[in-house]
Amino acid sequence: MDVLSTRGLDPAALPAAVTIERPRNPEHGDYATNLALQTAKKLGVVPRELAGWLAEALTGTGAVASAEVAGPGFLNLRLAADAQGAIVREVLRQGRAYGHGDQFAKMKINLEFVSANPTGPIHLGGTRWAAVGDALGRILAANGGDVTREYYFNDAGAQIDRFVRSLIAAAKGEPAPEDGYAGAYIGEIAAEVLRREPSALSSPDSHEIFRRIGVGLMFDEIKKDLHEFGTDFDVYFHENSLHESGAVAAAVDKLKDSGALYFDKGAWWLRSTEFGDDKDRVVIKSDGDPAYIAGDIAYLVDKRSRGFDLCIYMLGADHHGYIGRLKAAAAALGDDPAAVEVLIGQMVNLVSDGQPVRMSKRAGNVITMQDLVEAVGVDAARYAMTRSSVDSSLDIDLDLLRKRSNDNPVFYVQYAHSRLASLLRNAADLGVEPGDALELLDHDREGDLIRTIGEFPRVVATAGELREPHRVARYLEELAGTYHRFYEACRVLPRGDEETTDLHRARLQLCAATRQVLANGLALLGVSAPERM
Repeated sequence: MDVLSTRGLDPAALPAAVTIERPRNPEHGDYATNLALQTAKKLGVVPRELAGWLAEALTGTGAVASAEVAGPGFLNLRLAADAQGAIVREVLRQGRAYGHGDQFAKMKINLEFVSANPTGPIHLGGTRWAAVGDALGRILAANGGDVTREYYFNDAGAQIDRFVRSLIAAAKGEPAPEDGYAGAYIGEIAAEVLRREPSALSSPDSHEIFRRIGVGLMFDEIKKDLHEFGTDFDVYFHENSLHESGAVAAAVDKLKDSGALYFDKGAWWLRSTEFGDDKDRVVIKSDGDPAYIAGDIAYLVDKRSRGFDLCIYMLGADHHGYIGRLKAAAAALGDDPAAVEVLIGQMVNLVSDGQPVRMSKRAGNVITMQDLVEAVGVDAARYAMTRSSVDSSLDIDLDLLRKRSNDNPVFYVQYAHSRLASLLRNAADLGVEPGDALELLDHDREGDLIRTIGEFPRVVATAGELREPHRVARYLEELAGTYHRFYEACRVLPRGDEETTDLHRARLQLCAATRQVLANGLALLGVSAPERM
């Protein structure tokens, strides 16, 4: 940077990325940075003095109208009108690509989410992951990642056996086994198995028939519900294939050969505490059967063999122990634990009239994805699931999501987009076209709106980096509010016989850019951007 070189200072002391934030108080400027505080010590100068030099250099660029030093060395900046206009032009130039970046370029990412057991319809926890996982996949891809969305189909283990025994009991007209599954869906699937195989109950292969057909029917329904929810997967990976192919045995043998497993009390244990886990894990049980983690280990080997640089697992609240065990498994295999990332989602509760909603039509005491969609629709359900951090439990108010008012967050954002689409249609009917005299946009509300749409790429990048799609939703609500305030203060279209001016056209251009950003943000969440409401 010339401002440093001319003073005999080394520009290399500056960080590769400069943190710039919007101050809470608009009177402090459009943006603020603590760059001088960050680097003054390295350069051997006083922070306020460095900030002054930076202010002088920035005000000479033409993009910054003013730069003021505040406090011990903060720098408050105000953009010039031309620079603000450049933001609007860039939004319209990039269109649907605005907000996209290259943060994860050349990175192959395996994103595994939902992965609900095929023993019943998707419940609310799975619904949350379907919305959040799909949104995260879109955000990672928007940041340049080569994302594969994967569903791990748990078709091995005791839960499948309980499911099959429940189907057989229902087919016989008997109550569900004590450890089995209840709900009307069990009877429906059992009836369909008998319709396809009338002799299923009397066949010596009865268990296998009910397993093959019943699990297939249940999984078909899960995939159908997910598709109707707007969530589709690139890969459906069958757990059972790991056992049938010998992949589990091969992974276990590899760990034995490396000394990562030890034999004790009749079982084989992974030395996972040596790799950061809180306890050693049984991999092969004393009866010779593989424990669940054995499949997880083989599955990780399979993912990495497919060339994925990063494997993200999105798991439910009862899987917190998987963070340590999966990273330990990677390390024990001689792999990089950083290639494994586990996100844990908390519980979801439904309330109506201030009371918990507990009963489902088909699944007994479990609320399903289908129940929620029937109650509020896909858009409201997806948005409600993605607008809060998965680190915290979520209470969804059905009454609120049914409202067509600004109290309903998804309606608030979608209405802003619809309002903008209507405005642009009205302008076309009047023969008013957007104009490029953007230097005329000097009203405070115009500046607020321009700076807010300019924040979108940073929000998308941060949401990808932190794996937090809720940041996009909260940003959209801020943008919708900023637009509504702008619209109340700034007349966009001429009234009556009023002459159309360049200011009208410039504001229309700003509105077109705002509509584009709202549409782009909603698309990242998998929520529609309606033209009319």
